[in-house]
Amino acid sequence: MLAGLAIVFLFWLVLGYFAYGRWIARQFGLDDRQETPANRINDGEDFVPTRPFYLFGQHFSAIAAAGPIAGPIIACQAFGWLPCLLWIAFGVVLIGAVHDFTSLAASVRHGATSIAEIAREKLGSSAGRAMMAFIWIALVYVIIAFADITAGTFVAGDEAVSRATGFNPGGAVAFAAVAYLLLSVALGLVERFLKPPLWLSTAVFVPAAFALSYLGTKFSNLFALDHKSWAVLILIYCIIASLTPVWALLQPRGYLGGFILYTALALGVIGIFFGGYEIRQEAFKSWDIGGLTGTLFPFLFVTIACGACSGFHGLVCSGTTSKQIDKETHTQPVGYGAMLAEGFVAFIALVTIMIVASDTVKGVPPGKIYGDGIGNFLTLIIGEQNKNFAITLGAMAFSTFVFDTLDVSLRLGRYIVQELFGLTGKLGAVIGTLATICVPFVAVMIAPKGSWSEFWTLFGASNQLLAALTLLAITAWLYQARRRIAFTLLPMLFVLVITLWALAALVVGNFSDARGFDVKFINGAASLALIVLAIYLVITAFIKLRSEKRSGELALKEV
Repeated sequence: MLAGLAIVFLFWLVLGYFAYGRWIARQFGLDDRQETPANRINDGEDFVPTRPFYLFGQHFSAIAAAGPIAGPIIACQAFGWLPCLLWIAFGVVLIGAVHDFTSLAASVRHGATSIAEIAREKLGSSAGRAMMAFIWIALVYVIIAFADITAGTFVAGDEAVSRATGFNPGGAVAFAAVAYLLLSVALGLVERFLKPPLWLSTAVFVPAAFALSYLGTKFSNLFALDHKSWAVLILIYCIIASLTPVWALLQPRGYLGGFILYTALALGVIGIFFGGYEIRQEAFKSWDIGGLTGTLFPFLFVTIACGACSGFHGLVCSGTTSKQIDKETHTQPVGYGAMLAEGFVAFIALVTIMIVASDTVKGVPPGKIYGDGIGNFLTLIIGEQNKNFAITLGAMAFSTFVFDTLDVSLRLGRYIVQELFGLTGKLGAVIGTLATICVPFVAVMIAPKGSWSEFWTLFGASNQLLAALTLLAITAWLYQARRRIAFTLLPMLFVLVITLWALAALVVGNFSDARGFDVKFINGAASLALIVLAIYLVITAFIKLRSEKRSGELALKEV
């Protein structure tokens, strides 16, 4: 049954790309004769024309972070695998990939500007500022949630195994992840100054990236730090990465991360078709498991988040990827195609929990479930005697995906601060970076260990609502250009209703449980701010488009 589900799911993704994806591409009239912003500006820093395969890997790594892995696992534990699978399948083709592709195409057509800038142009300056504020809050929550969950990965492990064997699983992942970042910098320097053929760089650096997992098992006790120390160090890394040129870290790290992603997907396929695993999770558990976020509607959709649809992807598309598009036709494989690939990442993550019984993973962090699952798939090839290496590789893949998103989030956050306050140059970049990172620093310092679960649902809700608002801005642009809008309007309405419903529940629940200025109070205040900003943007768009329609009708009458 597991193999049959995988075949149907893959067929659905392929059909979505070649049928629905191509139809949407035709609505934009992509033209390679048009000069893209990457070629027009080409400053060697942010605007860099990039080969589509290289860019696909970087973009795929940037969008495929902890969301499509942790979300399906958490949701499956709560509601069962069937509703998760249905939302991932239909959401990724009809909503998520549409959102990503249209965000990328719109940004390229608007000079590689951000979604907030597009909203300002189409809906007015006030709407643009509101969109920027919304995006900034959403990015702050991405950084908080992912920094905390990554820090937990670096200290996680079985204490009994560590005492008996001297092997520290969390330390092994930490060593491999730190070495991976250094290797990425080395690749960036080689590509920039030596300019070897891409195949040669790939042949040298990709195997080296995987070898780091083996080294991690040999030096697993070298980086034995506590949770809070790792969280702070991760945020410091984000500051450095945000101010580093894209060629020095973002592009090479994303390229290597793409191969790690491809490998995790391949191992997932091997496990599904050759592992002989059976489905041990319940297909459906309950419409309501109790608690603040226990109802399937609306919390299934915001818990899975990135595996089906993600507003963060629109920020990547319009913040970094659009500045590297060499030709307009590359927007479909990079935008629509990468999101479909992320849907398959979510499917593999779902499989890693579908094959284990509910009682054995109760309370187990999603990163460990995923790492163990990918590690077990790998042992089918290399044998059980290499299980430490296999599980380290699986967990390193998880942390690699998170790193890719963390520094991109901070870079995008500083772009927004710079845009909002007119800050330019190196000093403006530093101010924008520090202004964005200060809130996550405060949050990780006052929040107890493992607080990522407190932030996760709000992250998911803000992320999905951002996708709805992005589709709102794109719908306004298409409407003003007198083009079809149903393929963006209908997904926008669905996601908007679901996420406002979830945020309203979070406002009531968090404020009710808050005890002074704690995590719940912060979450409640952030939820309320997001609702107010979203409603303001929706009302502004409605008034703007209605007035334009009336103006058009009057003009026709005069004619």
